[in-house]
Amino acid sequence: MPADWWRLYDDPALDNLVREALSANTDLRVALANLDRARAIYKEARGGLFPSTNVSAGANYGRDQTTWTGAGQAPKTWSYTGGLDVSYEVDLFGRVRRDIEASRADTEAVAAAYDAARVVVVAETTRAYVDACSYGESIDVANSSIELARRSMDIVSSEEHAGSASHLDVERAGVTLAQAQAALPPLQGQREAALFELAALMGRTPSQVPESARACTRAPEIAGALPVGDGTALLRRRPDVRQAERQLAADTARIGVAVADLYPRVTLGTSGNYLRNDYLKGNRTLSFSFGPLISWTFPNMMVARSRIAQARAQSAASLASFDGAVLNALKESEQSLSAYDAAMQQRDALVEARDRAENAFLLADRRYRAGSISYLDVIVAQTSLIDAKSQVAAADQRVGSARISVFKALGGGWEQASTQ
Repeated sequence: MPADWWRLYDDPALDNLVREALSANTDLRVALANLDRARAIYKEARGGLFPSTNVSAGANYGRDQTTWTGAGQAPKTWSYTGGLDVSYEVDLFGRVRRDIEASRADTEAVAAAYDAARVVVVAETTRAYVDACSYGESIDVANSSIELARRSMDIVSSEEHAGSASHLDVERAGVTLAQAQAALPPLQGQREAALFELAALMGRTPSQVPESARACTRAPEIAGALPVGDGTALLRRRPDVRQAERQLAADTARIGVAVADLYPRVTLGTSGNYLRNDYLKGNRTLSFSFGPLISWTFPNMMVARSRIAQARAQSAASLASFDGAVLNALKESEQSLSAYDAAMQQRDALVEARDRAENAFLLADRRYRAGSISYLDVIVAQTSLIDAKSQVAAADQRVGSARISVFKALGGGWEQASTQ
């Protein structure tokens, strides 16, 4: 399954629409912002591997009576201070490493969510375009059916004036024409709805429907069989499965973070300070300190053990979610393939029915002109032909939509986003 599966349609207009949707879709912009946030959190967690520093500096002007040994008030002087504090947590029990591991897995889960959003945007953009084209094709079929019914109406009206047809035949022809005309407005409304959906997916307003989509009146087709692949490849491709697996990894790593809180934290720290005062005639005072700091919640371990239990419960929930994601991926793929196969079989049968209805109408028209049958038989054959053409057009739309559902279920339309 290629990541850019929509190119299999070999439709430059569709390719341009998908590329614009990938760059302007509002849901994708939200997902990308979430990914940027997750990356920033991951970088923050990685900062725990390095020493933390704090630099301070200050300047003051005034009297310092505490250091004045002369008579009267101390003179006004400038004093300057500076300091540097450095601390480093010694990761003896893996708390920092596990925290980084959890943060990285979180970022990868958010990246998978972004990929899942790409799958949806690509599939729904393609579906909206194919639907608009299919409805355009159905509108053409409806217009041709209206024209066919109108010609029959004109013919039978002329024959009524000539005395070779009854007014009943005219009314029957009028019913067929009205029914054909009634089928047109719903198709036009559905086409407009598909075009508006396409505009929204591309980050446009309804008044900014792409002209290439509005001009399309024939749905694009794919030559050859669908590149389905095997089940293992499916599970690797599906971003929702990868998201669930990465979330499980993150929650499992947090168990290690919670367990590390059972043990002491050892932090190495050093600090240095500087003082200069004009009263001291340029003399400077320097001081420094160095030593470890040990913090431990012993003997009250209730909080730490409760957090371990919470982390383990969350990991168990994530494992169940992962199992569910795998089952859902397999279910959706089988359902979409089954629906696509059924839609193709239905279309083949409807195409055969349309061809037979066309032959029946031509035969009925010839026999009516020869005077061997009544015009009612022609009306019946004509109605069957119009219905058959409409059903084939609707079947084409269902096949196109089912094909896109297959691509969507198989996880097509993403390239793994970086966590960096």
